[in-house]
Amino acid sequence: MESVPVSNLLSATLRRSGAAVLATLVLAGAVHARQSPGTQRAEALLGGSGAFLAAMSAQGQHDMRAAAGFYRDLLRADPGNRPVLERAFIAELADGNLPEAFRLAEQVTAREGANPLAYATLAVRALKNRQYQSARTLLGRASGGRGRTTDLTVALLTAWAHVGSGDLKKALEIVDRFSAPELAAYRNFFGGLMAEVARKPEDAQKRLTVAYRTEPGTLRVADAYARHISRAGEIENAIKVYGEWDSRNAGQPFVRNQLTELRAGRPLPPLAQTVQQGAAEVLYGLGAVGNSAREAETSLVFMQLAAYLNPEDELVQVTIAELFEQIRQWERSGDVFAKIPATSPFRIRSLLGTVISFERRERTDDAITSLTTLLAEKPDELEAVDMLAGLYRSKKKYAESIAVYSKALNRIDKPQTAHWNLFFGRGVAFERNKEWTKGEPDFLKALDLLPATVKTAREKYERAQVLNYLAYSWVDQGLNIEKSFDMLKEAVSLAPEDGAIVDSLGWAYYRLGKYGDAVKQLERAIELKPGDPTINDHLGDAYWKIGRVNEAYFKWNHARDLKPEPDELVPILRKIQFGLDEIPPPPIPRELLGNGPDGFPPPPPVITGPPVPIVPEKGNGG
Repeated sequence: MESVPVSNLLSATLRRSGAAVLATLVLAGAVHARQSPGTQRAEALLGGSGAFLAAMSAQGQHDMRAAAGFYRDLLRADPGNRPVLERAFIAELADGNLPEAFRLAEQVTAREGANPLAYATLAVRALKNRQYQSARTLLGRASGGRGRTTDLTVALLTAWAHVGSGDLKKALEIVDRFSAPELAAYRNFFGGLMAEVARKPEDAQKRLTVAYRTEPGTLRVADAYARHISRAGEIENAIKVYGEWDSRNAGQPFVRNQLTELRAGRPLPPLAQTVQQGAAEVLYGLGAVGNSAREAETSLVFMQLAAYLNPEDELVQVTIAELFEQIRQWERSGDVFAKIPATSPFRIRSLLGTVISFERRERTDDAITSLTTLLAEKPDELEAVDMLAGLYRSKKKYAESIAVYSKALNRIDKPQTAHWNLFFGRGVAFERNKEWTKGEPDFLKALDLLPATVKTAREKYERAQVLNYLAYSWVDQGLNIEKSFDMLKEAVSLAPEDGAIVDSLGWAYYRLGKYGDAVKQLERAIELKPGDPTINDHLGDAYWKIGRVNEAYFKWNHARDLKPEPDELVPILRKIQFGLDEIPPPPIPRELLGNGPDGFPPPPPVITGPPVPIVPEKGNGG
């Protein structure tokens, strides 16, 4: 069963209210601040600098480490350049180089002009060092020196600084200023944590109860509430809280870990036991809101500050790694995942994240080694089974892929819906290994396990994939053509924008001899997936059948240039040489095969030997 990414543990309601807050935060705005005309002019002057252009390019690709390095080079040459200084500060902070970020924040705040994020970053350092008065002063500057903290993040951090100074009353007064209904969960959640740290259990229970009733679907809220009542002698009720959350969001090892402790009769410690942990929770909550790649950079800034305040919080560390995944910084995600200890409830997620990092960097052998080690320890970790078997399949080691799937399936007494992908994956491996009679039952079983009536986008996608692969394989072998045709029409209705599936329907029309309908569907498939060699090859065949010979040669040449699999290339080359006739047709016009004004590729070498089948040997459903 696929686990829920830890970065998705905020409920939809809390995300919406958090997103509304994020849109107005002075701190979040500082990450992507609109530049002043003076800053724009300064950057225009830097535009001719190779290092500046390289830094901008790296930052545009979300490679914060590389960007920071280029900005450091620029600052060595021009240490007083404010635009570069501010960009360097953001890059270092997002990359997690906190000592350098603090040093740059000091330089930024020493110059004229407000930079809320720089002041807030220095305030976080003061909170870490228990310099609470200094933290409040810096947070006041972050809010523009208005005296009244109207920014939620600044307000909550200021409130935590008051808790550190022993003034819970003042802290709760600040929190309660945010009286909007959509912020009820926020103020009661953090107010409850503050009361716990201040050793006011009655106030803590009152606020955490309200927070939980408002947001029972948010894990951090449910976790804080369940932890509190477990220490108040309500272990059974705490078990029910986690059980209800798990019933709605299955697959979280963290919840299983908490339940194990409670069922052993062990109460759970508070979610935040110190001011530093509580302030980190503020920054985690803000960072968990971001979804897009642009927001991910902002989220990284706040997550890195949260990790600085509470380096032992493994959820924060895993979320940082997932954010690096989101912006495709695979090396950085792998580095962070690798730091998660073996005893962590997030260990499986971190190992799978490390594997993804290896695979994206084309270190497939390392990925296979990691997964093999994991499955030796946890043979029922089905996501790891699917990943390992898929990696073997990608390396054309079909026998090994089949063996991994079979070992896992042999451990399952009664297959459930969640196991459909194991049968489907093994079916693909059998088909690619030329063992269709073994693969076909697996495809049928996968289809049987999936719901026939789909409701969600995910269910549509899954059913469409199985229908497509099975039906295409039948069509490709000339089997069950009419039934395949109906299945492919259903698949297209479920996934109308999937070029491979539309191609399969077009190929079914072709095998039925309905070449005009085939052309219509295959042209649509090309629009959806123009770089696919199989679709171009199919369309060339269909064009030939309706007499559009020149266009057929063009598509076959294009299919050849798109680097198809070796066993698919030979039939394409023969069609370029002889067309689809049993005897060689008249010579192909030189302008179609030469480097003439039309820009067609040169002819391939003459191929001798017996004719080969015109139908591709493998399906396009993989």
